[in-house]
Amino acid sequence: MSEIASIATIEAAAARLKGRARVTPLLSSPFLDEIAGRPLYAKAEVLQHTGSFKFRGAWSALSALPPDLRAQGVVAFSSGNHAQGVARAAQIMGVPAVIVMPEDAPELKVANTRAFGAEVVTYDRAGRQSREEIGARLQAERGLTLIRPYDDAMVVSGQGTCGLEIARQAADRGVTEASVIACCGGGGLTAGIALALEATAPGMRVHPAEPEGFDDTARSLAAGSIQANTGPEKGVWDAILTPAPGEVTFPILNRLCGPGIVVSEDETYEAMRLAATRLKLVVEPGGAVALAAALFHGDALADGPVICTLSGGNADPGLHARVMAGLAA
Repeated sequence: MSEIASIATIEAAAARLKGRARVTPLLSSPFLDEIAGRPLYAKAEVLQHTGSFKFRGAWSALSALPPDLRAQGVVAFSSGNHAQGVARAAQIMGVPAVIVMPEDAPELKVANTRAFGAEVVTYDRAGRQSREEIGARLQAERGLTLIRPYDDAMVVSGQGTCGLEIARQAADRGVTEASVIACCGGGGLTAGIALALEATAPGMRVHPAEPEGFDDTARSLAAGSIQANTGPEKGVWDAILTPAPGEVTFPILNRLCGPGIVVSEDETYEAMRLAATRLKLVVEPGGAVALAAALFHGDALADGPVICTLSGGNADPGLHARVMAGLAA
């Protein structure tokens, strides 16, 4: 998988995903427009298979493997959404999948990954046990192919299909110029969308959104080089807590993206509440940061419409209940 992600690989991924991935809606609400002070559109990837955009990249990567290699099985590491995407794609294709997940991953995500037929191997994230080392060992011992969560051209290409849909759906609404905000961990979704829009909607500029304390992409873009987080990958935004932007994704982000936007925990929770009350969607914290940025950080954007990704809906039920009750802050 040494190929470089491009509009050509994104279009090829779209062809492989046709009839497999859902074309998720681009939603709006006059209530959210009023808060944002501009037209706001939300790309509802919470309605994608497995509850997040990750199914796109997983299917793209697995379907690009040579059949004999794919049949030997795959391994992935993830706190949950990439795990579920790879597990479901592998289940549909009838191939073995082993997923390395942190011991403190949300129970819902672990249960769903197992329900999709994958073997789950846990590791101690708080104790700084290396998921990469575990994945490499399993890869060597069992002849599995590693499907990285973001630093893989075929994964980025699959996520880029979300950008192709944004361009078409926005154009149908007469929108050809906009700020586009993507929830960002390692940068696979952000990079894929940015590549797709560069080719199909050049009037749109992508901004990554991240949580406080895990703003490695924002700092990397400001510095022009990869900057890492130093703290443990622990917090309510489990879906997007990564150590640093990827080696594959950062050059794309650095070339195409505007400045990163950083949101607080309180802003994230308010975005989750508004997604539920105004769009009728359950959104997990990591999937709500782009909406929070669009609603509460408009001063960081150019004038005009804003489009944000609702990238994941696999919220812990207890946390979501506390958020809706105003008890999670």
